[in-house]
Amino acid sequence: MKGISLLGGPLELIPEGFFEEQKNNNQLLLGVDRGSLFLVEKGLIPDLAIGDFDSLKKEELVKIEKVVKDIRYSNPVKDLTDSELMIKSAFENYHLTSLEVYGATGGRLDHFLVNLFTFLKPEFQVYAPKVTLIDRQNIIKFFLPGKHYIKPVEGYKYLGIVNLTDVENLSIQGAKYPLKDYNSTYPISFASNEFVAGKTVEIYFEKGTVAVIYSKDLDRFANI
Repeated sequence: MKGISLLGGPLELIPEGFFEEQKNNNQLLLGVDRGSLFLVEKGLIPDLAIGDFDSLKKEELVKIEKVVKDIRYSNPVKDLTDSELMIKSAFENYHLTSLEVYGATGGRLDHFLVNLFTFLKPEFQVYAPKVTLIDRQNIIKFFLPGKHYIKPVEGYKYLGIVNLTDVENLSIQGAKYPLKDYNSTYPISFASNEFVAGKTVEIYFEKGTVAVIYSKDLDRFANI
């Protein structure tokens, strides 16, 4: 089963039409903290609502409690973040095969970095290839060592390849800017690469965790 999760990031960064699409979607729907409220206010009932809900007013939490059957309250003082608890619940309790996460970027930078770095933790690495972070401008996928084929996505011109950890023998083939046997002990972003005539890009590396970022310019940023 596939899942869709909404965190509490800025609503203006959620892809256009997201809420309408979920009304006709049979995938598991998960809300995290304020993300649960966003869903309920749009007429959507999460299958799971999780978080410490410390960002909500009492009456806002009541709205969630009235309609959501599976609510999991976390302690504000905890080792795992609400989003990490959601990921563990999604795969360990609901046995999802893949998960799209929205509302994980933008807003507070520390929150975004938590969501990005989650998959560097040993206990979360197994989930990394199954999770995609999505906002209005970006699609972020995670890869572990091996050979991977990156297919174009309509509307996304740019391809960023980022080693989040030290990496060995990172190669990029079939993209506008190829790379061969790159090694690094620190993260670096190979940004603004591009697909060539819609061809599949191949990446290969023998050590590390790599993020692949599909991105596009929005109209309001076109002249920046």
